[in-house]
Amino acid sequence: MVKVLDHPLITHKLTQMRKEETGTLNFSRNLDEIAGLMAYEICRDVPLHEVTIQTPVSECHTYELDKEIILVPILRAGLGLVNGIRSLIPTAKVGHIGLYRDEETLEPHEYFAKFPKGLEDAYVLVLDPMLATGGSAIAAIDMVKKRGAKSIKMVCLVGAPEGVKALTEAHPDVDLYLAALDDHLNELGYIVPGLGDAGDRIFGTK
Repeated sequence: MVKVLDHPLITHKLTQMRKEETGTLNFSRNLDEIAGLMAYEICRDVPLHEVTIQTPVSECHTYELDKEIILVPILRAGLGLVNGIRSLIPTAKVGHIGLYRDEETLEPHEYFAKFPKGLEDAYVLVLDPMLATGGSAIAAIDMVKKRGAKSIKMVCLVGAPEGVKALTEAHPDVDLYLAALDDHLNELGYIVPGLGDAGDRIFGTK
C-alpha cells in the first residue's frame, strides 16, 4: 500500500520546507512537526491488547500497545524524522542503518547497523525523508528483514514515482507513507520539484 498523507497541516509545513530561503532551524522544526503528524496516521493499525487498570474512580478495562515500536533511520537524513515521531511515541526505540553507494555499480552497501533487541516482534518504521530511486530504502528494508523484522513500514517525506515503483515491486509487503508524491527525478537523480538535499538542509552542511 502507498499512502500519501495530504493533510492540510502537512502540506502547509512541507511548503515551508520546500522554499529555497528556508534555513536550517525552520527546516528542521517543520520536519519534526510533519513527522509527528505522519506518525499519528502511520500507527493507526498498531495492534492493541486488553488490560485492566485502576483509575482514581474505578476499575477500567482498556487497551495498550501490543508491540514495541522501533524506528530505523537511514543515516544521515533519516535522523531528521526521529524526534518528531518520538515526540508522539516517546517509548519508541531507535536503530540505525548507514549506507554508502558504490561509485561504479551505484549499488548501496551497509557500513553501519545497530538495532535494539526484538526486531522480529516489533512494529518497525524505516525512515528516510527522500525516496528518489528507491535503492537505499530497498537495501535498508532488506537489512531489517534479514535481522528478523516482519511488520515494516517505510516512512518518507517526499517520493518520486520512480522510487515508489521500485520499492513497491521489491517489497510489496511493506506499506509506504509519504507526505507528498512529486513529479519525477531529474538527470542528477534529484526529486522534482523536491526540496533539495534533505541531509544538507537538516544539518546545515551546504
